[in-house]
Amino acid sequence: MGEELSGLNVKDLQNLENQLEMSLKGVRLKKDQVLTDEIKELNRKGNLLHQENLELHKKVNLINQENRELKKKVYEGRNVNAANSISQPTYTISNGYDMHPPLHLQLSQPQPQKNETPAKPMQLG
Repeated sequence: MGEELSGLNVKDLQNLENQLEMSLKGVRLKKDQVLTDEIKELNRKGNLLHQENLELHKKVNLINQENRELKKKVYEGRNVNAANSISQPTYTISNGYDMHPPLHLQLSQPQPQKNETPAKPMQLG
């Protein structure tokens, strides 16, 4: 700690300094090795994540391609059905709107009508 050095001569101080430098060099080498190992491990994990990311992108692209093909088949099927329905009379009425719009349902309590009289309490007995 640098205390109680007053009793040491120059040679003793130089020896102590050399010992401290050697110890410090050992600590620095150990620190460098630990940091190097951590960097290697993080690079390895980063490469694994990169490979996983590439695989996931391939899967997403494959699914997107399959979806496009399925949509194409569905629309081709609709066109075929439409062509077949031309030869047969249709008995449906269309208003030009989507036949299956998304539904948004919500629960609510019934509200009394303005003209309704409140229900009389039931008498028991």
